[in-house]
Amino acid sequence: MAIGAACLVVCPTHARADSTGDVTATVVVAGGELSIIVPASADLGHGSPDEGISGQLGTVTVVDDRAQLAATWVATVTATDFTTGGGTPEETIPASTIDYWSGPATQDVGTGVLVPGQPTAAEAVPLATEPTAFSRTTGDGLNSASWNPTLIFELSPSTVVGVYRGTVTHSVA
Repeated sequence: MAIGAACLVVCPTHARADSTGDVTATVVVAGGELSIIVPASADLGHGSPDEGISGQLGTVTVVDDRAQLAATWVATVTATDFTTGGGTPEETIPASTIDYWSGPATQDVGTGVLVPGQPTAAEAVPLATEPTAFSRTTGDGLNSASWNPTLIFELSPSTVVGVYRGTVTHSVA
């Protein structure tokens, strides 16, 4: 009898296996961020007050790594006044006299509709109004877009000679 008890401990009975089995498994698809990349600086050219000045800012790129079902975004732009010297009225180019022209996309990756804020030079708008530079109105997943905007300075005849500096800010949401 002692042998039978030992056998129960050493030799367990095996449960019968089913012919199928389900495992619930998960996988996480992680999204990134919505970001904008702009040039560190730009030389927009030179000219006289009676000519005005225009120049391209350099490539601006929106990168949407959020991997969303509705991957839409709007990029806007603003600027400070451009000043030289002491920043007197004659040493200031107001942002309201600087026009922004996004132009067409130079690169578009992903799905959806990409819309330039100002596709042609005739549609340029003052930076003081915080215009839309570009937008993606439909799409999903990952996407990116680039453009090379032009700034157009309308100078007053009283604008004095100098190197004018200002800040152009692009934002995306």
